[in-house]
Amino acid sequence: MSTGWLIHNPAAGRFPSGPFLSRAVDVLTRAGWTIRVEECGPGQDLAERAAEAVAAGCEAVFVAGGDGSVGRVAGALAGTPTALGVLPAGTANVWAQQFNLPRLGWTSPFALEEAAARLARGRVRLVDIGTCNGQPFLMWAGVGLDAQVVNSIEPRERWEKVLATIHYAVQTVWTAWNWTGIPVRVSANNQVWEDRFLVAVATNIRSYAGGLLELSPAAKVDDGLLDFWLIGGTSLSDAVLRVAQVLTGRHVDASGVAHFQAEEALFDLPADTALHLDGEPGKIQPPAHLRVQKRVLRVLVPSGTRPFLFSEPDSAAAEVG
Repeated sequence: MSTGWLIHNPAAGRFPSGPFLSRAVDVLTRAGWTIRVEECGPGQDLAERAAEAVAAGCEAVFVAGGDGSVGRVAGALAGTPTALGVLPAGTANVWAQQFNLPRLGWTSPFALEEAAARLARGRVRLVDIGTCNGQPFLMWAGVGLDAQVVNSIEPRERWEKVLATIHYAVQTVWTAWNWTGIPVRVSANNQVWEDRFLVAVATNIRSYAGGLLELSPAAKVDDGLLDFWLIGGTSLSDAVLRVAQVLTGRHVDASGVAHFQAEEALFDLPADTALHLDGEPGKIQPPAHLRVQKRVLRVLVPSGTRPFLFSEPDSAAAEVG
């Protein structure tokens, strides 16, 4: 029998996920898991709770929350024998989108139990995580316009998340109205890029901006590399152009856009620069040292996961449960 903790962030998502958790726990229990449910309210540290789960010897930590919750737990599980499982109960759930997991919503009230059923007999894969000045991230670390927006709207009340996409779009336009870009000097792979950028971001996955954009179509979660995107621009019109280019896939070869893969990079930027890690707001003091930690996180992957997310073959996976 497998043992696991289910860590629940009740503040995540557009509406309360608590009433739906018991059915997900029942699904896991019927599949042979022994589950302990832990709720992390305001002021409680999800990473600390995940570290307690590791110390207790559990085989997996299931996170019922959004991408920020998933990222914090992932950082605590990196380098341990405990695997990460995601029950998508947040606003965007971009990590879950990558793995085609159903997301809790008004039209999908049974999503958590469906996700639990797929993960209960999932396979364990090793994936990379990134760090920014030692702070872990699972999906992205970025500065620029998007980080400024994240810092201006987070944390949000639940009622504000109901129209999250519209809220984000309006705030982006408002912020970009007087945006003049962020001055960044980036050093990596014995090269230097220096300019004013709309966005400078390291990503470990394909999607970005709440899953609305496929920024990095060739990214792999286990290749030992981060994908870096330096998107030039200093105005609202530049921002509109860049979004159109990403939507149509033309950003990959666009003038003013630099893309490279690297194990690490150094961002020299202004003090107290707005930062986001996995969509969570923060500030960064220069320089920002971004590094990959190769294949240090065990992740429960459901069957049918798209193989192009990985560089290693599926034979590298192991059964659980």
